[in-house]
Amino acid sequence: MVEIDTGKPHPARMYDWYLGGKDNYPVDQAMGRQMLALDPRVPVMARVNRAFMQRATRRLAEDGIRQFLDVGTGIPTEPNLHQIAQQVAPGARVVYCDNDPIVLAQAAALLSGTAEGATEYLQADFRDPDAILEGARKVLDLNRPVALSLVALLHFVSDEDGAHELVRRLLAELPSGSYLVASHATADFTPEESKAATGKLKAAGVTLALRSREEFTRFFDGLELVEPGVEVPQLWHPELGEPVPGQDDGVIPGYGAVGRKP
Repeated sequence: MVEIDTGKPHPARMYDWYLGGKDNYPVDQAMGRQMLALDPRVPVMARVNRAFMQRATRRLAEDGIRQFLDVGTGIPTEPNLHQIAQQVAPGARVVYCDNDPIVLAQAAALLSGTAEGATEYLQADFRDPDAILEGARKVLDLNRPVALSLVALLHFVSDEDGAHELVRRLLAELPSGSYLVASHATADFTPEESKAATGKLKAAGVTLALRSREEFTRFFDGLELVEPGVEVPQLWHPELGEPVPGQDDGVIPGYGAVGRKP
Protein backbone atom coordinates (compact mmCIF):
# COMPACT_ATOMS: atom_id res chain seq x y z
CA MET A 1 0.00 0.00 0.00
CA VAL A 2 1.49 3.34 -1.09
CA GLU A 3 1.11 5.97 1.64
CA ILE A 4 0.95 9.52 0.31
CA ASP A 5 1.36 12.51 2.63
CA THR A 6 -1.27 15.03 1.56
CA GLY A 7 -0.66 17.27 4.57
CA LYS A 8 1.99 19.40 2.91
CA PRO A 9 2.82 20.27 -0.69
CA HIS A 10 5.34 18.21 -2.60
CA PRO A 11 7.42 19.63 -5.48
CA ALA A 12 6.65 16.70 -7.80
CA ARG A 13 2.91 17.13 -7.34
CA MET A 14 3.09 20.92 -7.69
CA TYR A 15 5.07 20.41 -10.90
CA ASP A 16 2.34 18.04 -12.09
CA TRP A 17 -0.30 20.69 -11.37
CA TYR A 18 1.68 23.35 -13.26
CA LEU A 19 1.78 21.00 -16.25
CA GLY A 20 -1.98 20.45 -16.12
CA GLY A 21 -1.81 16.96 -14.60
CA LYS A 22 -4.28 15.35 -12.21
CA ASP A 23 -1.91 13.61 -9.77
CA ASN A 24 -1.92 16.37 -7.17
CA TYR A 25 -3.90 17.39 -4.11
CA PRO A 26 -5.56 20.56 -2.76
CA VAL A 27 -2.48 21.36 -0.67
CA ASP A 28 -0.33 21.26 -3.82
CA GLN A 29 -2.81 23.37 -5.77
CA ALA A 30 -3.06 25.95 -2.97
CA MET A 31 0.71 26.39 -2.83
CA GLY A 32 0.86 26.42 -6.62
CA ARG A 33 -1.61 29.31 -6.71
CA GLN A 34 0.53 31.23 -4.22
CA MET A 35 3.51 30.77 -6.53
CA LEU A 36 1.43 31.91 -9.51
CA ALA A 37 0.47 35.07 -7.64
CA LEU A 38 4.18 35.87 -7.31
CA ASP A 39 5.05 35.03 -10.92
CA PRO A 40 2.39 33.88 -13.41
CA ARG A 41 5.13 32.30 -15.57
CA VAL A 42 5.63 29.39 -13.15
CA PRO A 43 3.77 26.89 -15.41
CA VAL A 44 5.94 28.09 -18.30
CA MET A 45 9.02 27.37 -16.16
CA ALA A 46 7.80 23.81 -15.67
CA ARG A 47 7.29 23.31 -19.41
CA VAL A 48 10.67 24.88 -20.16
CA ASN A 49 12.38 22.37 -17.85
CA ARG A 50 10.59 19.43 -19.46
CA ALA A 51 11.53 20.66 -22.91
CA PHE A 52 15.16 21.15 -21.84
CA MET A 53 15.28 17.56 -20.53
CA GLN A 54 13.86 16.25 -23.79
CA ARG A 55 16.33 18.17 -25.97
CA ALA A 56 19.34 17.25 -23.83
CA THR A 57 18.30 13.58 -23.85
CA ARG A 58 17.90 13.61 -27.62
CA ARG A 59 21.28 15.29 -28.06
CA LEU A 60 23.08 12.74 -25.88
CA ALA A 61 21.30 9.75 -27.44
CA GLU A 62 22.25 11.02 -30.89
CA ASP A 63 25.83 11.33 -29.63
CA GLY A 64 25.90 7.67 -28.61
CA ILE A 65 24.86 7.64 -24.93
CA ARG A 66 22.83 4.50 -24.25
CA GLN A 67 22.35 4.68 -20.46
CA PHE A 68 20.40 7.28 -18.48
CA LEU A 69 19.90 7.77 -14.73
CA ASP A 70 17.11 10.27 -14.06
CA VAL A 71 16.93 11.37 -10.40
CA GLY A 72 13.96 13.46 -9.33
CA THR A 73 11.84 11.98 -12.10
CA GLY A 74 8.53 13.49 -11.07
CA ILE A 75 5.09 12.30 -12.06
CA PRO A 76 5.10 10.80 -15.59
CA THR A 77 4.37 13.30 -18.36
CA GLU A 78 4.76 12.20 -21.98
CA PRO A 79 7.09 12.14 -23.66
CA ASN A 80 9.14 10.73 -20.79
CA LEU A 81 12.92 10.56 -20.90
CA HIS A 82 12.98 6.89 -21.94
CA GLN A 83 10.64 7.58 -24.85
CA ILE A 84 12.99 10.26 -26.18
CA ALA A 85 16.11 8.13 -25.68
CA GLN A 86 14.61 4.93 -27.10
CA GLN A 87 13.16 6.74 -30.08
CA VAL A 88 16.74 7.55 -31.05
CA ALA A 89 18.27 4.30 -29.76
CA PRO A 90 15.77 1.48 -29.08
CA GLY A 91 18.35 -0.35 -26.95
CA ALA A 92 18.79 2.53 -24.49
CA ARG A 93 18.58 1.65 -20.79
CA VAL A 94 16.92 4.07 -18.37
CA VAL A 95 16.61 4.12 -14.58
CA TYR A 96 14.19 6.57 -12.99
CA CYS A 97 14.39 7.60 -9.33
CA ASP A 98 12.13 9.68 -7.09
CA ASN A 99 11.20 9.90 -3.41
CA ASP A 100 7.49 10.75 -3.75
CA PRO A 101 5.21 7.71 -3.26
CA ILE A 102 2.76 9.09 -5.82
CA VAL A 103 5.45 8.68 -8.48
CA LEU A 104 5.79 5.03 -7.40
CA ALA A 105 2.03 4.66 -7.77
CA GLN A 106 2.30 5.94 -11.35
CA ALA A 107 5.53 4.08 -12.17
CA ALA A 108 3.88 1.75 -14.69
CA ALA A 109 3.81 4.70 -17.09
CA LEU A 110 7.60 4.90 -16.75
CA LEU A 111 8.19 1.26 -17.60
CA SER A 112 6.59 1.00 -21.05
CA GLY A 113 9.86 1.04 -22.93
CA THR A 114 11.08 -0.82 -25.97
CA ALA A 115 11.69 -4.56 -25.97
CA GLU A 116 15.30 -3.94 -26.99
CA GLY A 117 16.01 -1.55 -24.14
CA ALA A 118 15.25 -1.48 -20.42
CA THR A 119 13.44 0.86 -18.04
CA GLU A 120 13.28 0.59 -14.26
CA TYR A 121 12.03 2.71 -11.37
CA LEU A 122 13.68 3.16 -7.98
CA GLN A 123 11.95 4.58 -4.91
CA ALA A 124 14.88 6.45 -3.37
CA ASP A 125 15.92 9.92 -2.25
CA PHE A 126 18.62 12.02 -3.89
CA ARG A 127 20.09 12.44 -0.41
CA ASP A 128 20.85 8.69 -0.35
CA PRO A 129 23.22 8.27 -3.32
CA ASP A 130 24.36 4.83 -2.19
CA ALA A 131 20.80 3.48 -2.50
CA ILE A 132 20.48 5.09 -5.94
CA LEU A 133 23.75 3.59 -7.15
CA GLU A 134 22.94 0.16 -5.74
CA GLY A 135 19.62 0.11 -7.56
CA ALA A 136 21.04 1.58 -10.76
CA ARG A 137 23.71 -1.12 -10.98
CA LYS A 138 20.98 -3.74 -11.42
CA VAL A 139 20.02 -2.18 -14.76
CA LEU A 140 22.95 -0.04 -15.88
CA ASP A 141 26.58 -0.96 -16.50
CA LEU A 142 28.41 1.71 -14.54
CA ASN A 143 31.62 0.86 -16.38
CA ARG A 144 30.07 2.43 -19.48
CA PRO A 145 29.02 6.09 -19.91
CA VAL A 146 25.82 7.20 -18.21
CA ALA A 147 23.86 10.44 -18.51
CA LEU A 148 22.91 11.60 -15.00
CA SER A 149 19.80 13.78 -15.28
CA LEU A 150 19.03 16.18 -12.39
CA VAL A 151 16.43 18.40 -14.01
CA ALA A 152 14.57 20.88 -11.77
CA LEU A 153 15.82 18.99 -8.70
CA LEU A 154 18.86 20.69 -7.20
CA HIS A 155 17.02 23.85 -6.15
CA PHE A 156 15.12 21.67 -3.64
CA VAL A 157 18.37 20.58 -1.95
CA SER A 158 20.20 23.07 0.25
CA ASP A 159 23.94 23.47 0.71
CA GLU A 160 23.39 22.34 4.30
CA ASP A 161 22.05 19.05 2.91
CA GLY A 162 25.23 18.72 0.84
CA ALA A 163 23.85 19.35 -2.65
CA HIS A 164 27.26 19.70 -4.32
CA GLU A 165 28.70 16.73 -2.43
CA LEU A 166 25.74 14.54 -3.45
CA VAL A 167 26.28 15.37 -7.13
CA ARG A 168 29.99 14.62 -6.83
CA ARG A 169 29.23 11.31 -5.10
CA LEU A 170 27.03 10.16 -7.97
CA LEU A 171 29.43 11.37 -10.65
CA ALA A 172 32.37 9.68 -8.91
CA GLU A 173 30.83 6.27 -9.67
CA LEU A 174 30.33 7.06 -13.36
CA PRO A 175 33.12 6.53 -15.90
CA SER A 176 34.79 8.93 -18.29
CA GLY A 177 32.43 9.92 -21.08
CA SER A 178 29.44 10.20 -18.74
CA TYR A 179 27.36 13.38 -18.60
CA LEU A 180 25.57 15.56 -16.08
CA VAL A 181 22.34 17.18 -17.28
CA ALA A 182 20.90 19.73 -14.87
CA SER A 183 18.54 22.68 -14.71
CA HIS A 184 17.98 24.98 -11.76
CA ALA A 185 15.76 27.88 -10.72
CA THR A 186 17.48 31.14 -9.82
CA ALA A 187 16.78 34.45 -8.13
CA ASP A 188 19.16 36.28 -10.48
CA PHE A 189 16.35 37.80 -12.57
CA THR A 190 13.51 38.13 -10.04
CA PRO A 191 15.06 38.71 -6.59
CA GLU A 192 12.00 40.04 -4.77
CA GLU A 193 9.56 37.44 -6.12
CA SER A 194 12.09 34.70 -5.45
CA LYS A 195 12.58 35.80 -1.85
CA ALA A 196 8.83 35.74 -1.27
CA ALA A 197 8.49 32.31 -2.92
CA THR A 198 11.30 30.88 -0.81
CA GLY A 199 9.61 32.13 2.36
CA LYS A 200 6.19 30.75 1.47
CA LEU A 201 7.58 27.32 0.58
CA LYS A 202 9.73 27.23 3.73
CA ALA A 203 6.65 27.92 5.85
CA ALA A 204 5.00 24.92 4.15
CA GLY A 205 7.99 22.66 4.81
CA VAL A 206 9.51 22.79 1.31
CA THR A 207 13.16 23.77 0.80
CA LEU A 208 13.89 26.14 -2.09
CA ALA A 209 17.60 26.83 -2.54
CA LEU A 210 17.75 29.30 -5.41
CA ARG A 211 21.33 29.61 -6.67
CA SER A 212 23.11 32.18 -8.77
CA ARG A 213 24.64 31.38 -12.15
CA GLU A 214 28.04 31.03 -10.47
CA GLU A 215 26.67 28.73 -7.75
CA PHE A 216 24.88 26.56 -10.32
CA THR A 217 27.99 26.34 -12.47
CA ARG A 218 29.86 24.85 -9.50
CA PHE A 219 27.91 21.62 -10.00
CA PHE A 220 29.88 21.21 -13.24
CA ASP A 221 33.34 21.67 -11.69
CA GLY A 222 35.73 19.21 -13.35
CA LEU A 223 33.36 18.58 -16.27
CA GLU A 224 33.60 19.79 -19.86
CA LEU A 225 30.57 21.97 -20.57
CA VAL A 226 28.76 21.22 -23.81
CA GLU A 227 28.29 24.44 -25.78
CA PRO A 228 26.62 26.86 -25.22
CA GLY A 229 27.56 26.19 -21.58
CA VAL A 230 25.34 27.49 -18.79
CA GLU A 231 22.31 29.12 -20.43
CA VAL A 232 18.69 29.91 -19.67
CA PRO A 233 17.03 26.56 -20.42
CA GLN A 234 14.88 27.58 -23.37
CA LEU A 235 17.97 28.80 -25.22
CA TRP A 236 19.90 25.53 -24.86
CA HIS A 237 19.78 24.07 -28.40
CA PRO A 238 16.18 25.01 -29.22
CA GLU A 239 16.67 23.45 -32.67
CA LEU A 240 16.61 19.96 -31.11
CA GLY A 241 12.92 19.98 -30.23
CA GLU A 242 9.47 21.33 -30.95
CA PRO A 243 8.88 25.08 -30.61
CA VAL A 244 10.34 25.92 -27.21
CA PRO A 245 7.91 27.15 -24.55
CA GLY A 246 8.91 30.40 -22.92
CA GLN A 247 10.41 32.08 -25.97
CA ASP A 248 7.80 34.84 -25.81
CA ASP A 249 7.75 35.14 -22.01
CA GLY A 250 11.02 37.02 -21.51
CA VAL A 251 13.84 35.54 -19.47
CA ILE A 252 12.66 32.46 -17.59
CA PRO A 253 14.47 32.62 -14.21
CA GLY A 254 16.61 29.51 -14.41
CA TYR A 255 19.70 27.91 -15.90
CA GLY A 256 20.43 24.68 -17.69
CA ALA A 257 23.63 22.97 -18.76
CA VAL A 258 25.16 19.68 -19.86
CA GLY A 259 28.68 18.64 -18.89
CA ARG A 260 30.88 15.70 -19.91
CA LYS A 261 33.12 13.85 -17.47
CA PRO A 262 36.65 13.71 -18.95
